[in-house]
Amino acid sequence: MLLAIDVGNTETKVGFFGEPALGAAALEKTWRATTARQRTADEFGVLFRAFFRGAEISPHAVRAIVISSVVPQNDRALSEACRTYFGPEPVFFSAASQQLMEVTTERPKELGSDLLAAAIGARELYGTPLVAVGFGTATTFGAVSRDGEFLGAAIAPGIRISIDALVERTAKLPQVELEAPNGPLGRDTVSALQAGIIFGFVGQTEGILTRIRAAIGEDARVIATGGLAEIVARHTAAIDAVEPHLVLLGLRRFYEAQVSPARRA
Repeated sequence: MLLAIDVGNTETKVGFFGEPALGAAALEKTWRATTARQRTADEFGVLFRAFFRGAEISPHAVRAIVISSVVPQNDRALSEACRTYFGPEPVFFSAASQQLMEVTTERPKELGSDLLAAAIGARELYGTPLVAVGFGTATTFGAVSRDGEFLGAAIAPGIRISIDALVERTAKLPQVELEAPNGPLGRDTVSALQAGIIFGFVGQTEGILTRIRAAIGEDARVIATGGLAEIVARHTAAIDAVEPHLVLLGLRRFYEAQVSPARRA
């Protein structure tokens, strides 16, 4: 029924939500693809059709499409692909288009759509106050007040970006798997890198969350999302839950609470 698309700087996540049974529609299938800024509408269409064919889902099952995009170079081609290959006109989610969460930052319309969608999804699942932490191209911390307002965010370089920069500027250091060693001290170059990277980002996460909780409430729940969330969450008690598809769930909430009722009116 609903196709939700989250276009990030590194990856594009796609989620198919089926017909609602009791309450909200269930997330039946998800896919990931590398974000390519020069992708054409036909290339998007071929990619999406391949996803659906592999999952044995008919493209005609898509009756609505919601998109969060932080890569505006892709928006026109993506819109054309949605109309051509699925039929419905896509709706773009943004801070300006949504009415579900009040944004109290200095320039609300500049807030990243993925950051806001994750906050909306987290609020629906866990209540308030909360911090939605996204481990993606950047590591983002979005704070929601007890009254449900988006208060602001902290944004730090992401784990992958940091590793790539370190390896690029240090000739003898190898690329490493993101796995923590047995302790905080590595016994060789690879384990030393793993210790510094994993426990360094765990420390960063704990430090920023301590300051945010002091500002919005010590009882604020912390919900992590993104491809690297599980890695960090395994080594800290500061994260209460991991929801890998938080942005897609926020987009579903936007559609069900705002877009669908407006279309029926």
